[in-house]
Amino acid sequence: MLNVPNLLSICRILLVPPLVVVLLTKFPGKEFVGLGLFLLAALMDFLDGFLARRRNQVTRLGTLLDPAADKILIAAAFISLVELDHELVPAWMVVVIIARELAVSSLRSFAAAESLVIPAGVSGKIKTIVQIVSVALLIIYQQLGEFRHLAPLSLWVAVLVTVYSGVEYFVRFGRLILHGETPESLKRPSSRR
Repeated sequence: MLNVPNLLSICRILLVPPLVVVLLTKFPGKEFVGLGLFLLAALMDFLDGFLARRRNQVTRLGTLLDPAADKILIAAAFISLVELDHELVPAWMVVVIIARELAVSSLRSFAAAESLVIPAGVSGKIKTIVQIVSVALLIIYQQLGEFRHLAPLSLWVAVLVTVYSGVEYFVRFGRLILHGETPESLKRPSSRR
């Protein structure tokens, strides 16, 4: 069960406390250290899914750890950014992002109780990429100079894509689960996402 993909997911979770400490502590160059930690965790996210599929190491533990690590990392980063500058990163936007993550996790948990696997769709993968880009830009906001406007813009894009992705999950799978329809594509194991 503790294969390389699962160890990478665990490492991502373990990177969260140092990331939060770095983001919320004042010292020279903290933005770049924080950005480095965050991007390292994001790279691990890509690698664990890639290795799990390539090596055929999709496990039950991995299907729980991977999305949990994603949500813990993104939530911790966004909440830390609200603490740093609530005008740049309004709390309501972060609440919307985290609420979507919890709602989709609840849907997946309900599906899992019915022995169904809800795979990530294209919009879910785009949502992850947009959130990573947004957090990265917000971390180095002060260093962006004339491109500072990209950071708040990226946050708006992240909120819109996150909401769209969440609605799409519920439209695609909510009806199937609530009406007891279980297509074969939901019954077989999928990627760890």
